[in-house]
Amino acid sequence: MNFSNKDEENIKLEVNIVSLIDVVLLLVIFFMITTSFVAQPGIKVKLPQASAKEVRQKKELAVIITKDKKIYLNEDLISLSLLPDRLNKALKEGNTPILIIKADELVPHGLVVKVMDVAKKTGIETLAIATRPDE
Repeated sequence: MNFSNKDEENIKLEVNIVSLIDVVLLLVIFFMITTSFVAQPGIKVKLPQASAKEVRQKKELAVIITKDKKIYLNEDLISLSLLPDRLNKALKEGNTPILIIKADELVPHGLVVKVMDVAKKTGIETLAIATRPDE
């Protein structure tokens, strides 16, 4: 019987990282897909395009106007006549006086101006109109 280690000396040890690469690629794909779903849920509004970037300050109030002229205040459906009372209530709760108007690009300009007028009358000093970036 031969008890030599000749066969063991010729064996080269390797680390197989193929499965590690597969797992990392799957994680990258998973995070790429899930980050595309981080859009604001709820009301669908197609914003007009603009080249200026979005500026965020503190807490914000958002008025959303859909293409069928429905008005939402932070995802709560309200009428234009109730908007002043709800804005006053939000201001008294300590929210900062900034209002972001997210109007669909098909909404008539007059309705947006009415919302802006109501906001100014309630004491909101800063208004912003949300847009989507240029493609």
